[in-house]
Amino acid sequence: MLEYAFDYGLFLAKLGTVVVAIVVVGGFIISEMRRGAEQRGLTVEHLNRRFEELGDTVSRAVLGKAQFKQTAKQRKAERKELDKKGSRRQRVFVIDFKGDIRATATTSLREEVSAILAVASEGDRVLVRLENAGGTVHEHGLAASQLLRIRQKELPLIIAVDKVAASGGYLMACVASHIIAAPFAIIGSIGVIAQLPNFNRWLEDKGVDFEQVTAGRFKRTLTLFGKNTEEGREKLREEIEDVHDLFKTQIATHRPQLDVEQVATGEYWYGSRALELGLIDEIRTSDDFLAEAVAESDLYKVSYKRRMPLPERILAGAESLLRR
Repeated sequence: MLEYAFDYGLFLAKLGTVVVAIVVVGGFIISEMRRGAEQRGLTVEHLNRRFEELGDTVSRAVLGKAQFKQTAKQRKAERKELDKKGSRRQRVFVIDFKGDIRATATTSLREEVSAILAVASEGDRVLVRLENAGGTVHEHGLAASQLLRIRQKELPLIIAVDKVAASGGYLMACVASHIIAAPFAIIGSIGVIAQLPNFNRWLEDKGVDFEQVTAGRFKRTLTLFGKNTEEGREKLREEIEDVHDLFKTQIATHRPQLDVEQVATGEYWYGSRALELGLIDEIRTSDDFLAEAVAESDLYKVSYKRRMPLPERILAGAESLLRR
């Protein structure tokens, strides 16, 4: 009887743990879904104020109350005088692009670029803080085309790579008028890859036939379940080489000083070596750039949050939970 009660108590404890875990996970995912649903539309943040607030926090502690008030008063007077003269400082518009395999942030990038081009004028600049390890060709190509719109309006486009701009990420970065990167940022990987498993032998062992009907000799080159041919493999190689040539042409067009054949090997390099090869123009972080620009420019971070469909919000919530 005692053993039965112990087993029953243990069962209830396990059941309670599972129920609590489901409630916690479910609640967190729902919370993330709601937050994702609320954060949509275009937002603009004046980064100068953020820098001022950070500086004021330190100044207040270091200078003391009286001296801090004097400094703040002087700054206010200088700003008032500038407004009275009617002069406008140069503006720097800041965009953050964090890439994934399908470059899903391109939807937001399109809106952000359109908004900036609607108000930008001569003397303004655009800084894109790019973090992208690459992915599908056509979607990263579209993202690069959005950045190219900025160049076509003859606005200086600075790409800042603090972590990685590889493969499709560099396809985007190379359209910039100036590329800066951190010393250990990963740059390059100018190549194309296609890979897939083939289950044909396993299906044959299980006595399963796979039928595939196509119209067009090369409608399908390699397949997951059918028997692949050398002709199909060769055709896929040709297609990959063609995409690689397009990649190299894109780089040669926008960075003519670069020896494309030397770097288009699929290798990647860290920032310092990438500078030697000509893949970037300067060793510098985005923080360094903004800290210098804030003294003479008005900095505006432009971001667009799209409303995600319900399945995407669920996945985003689950992904956020896994990261935490």
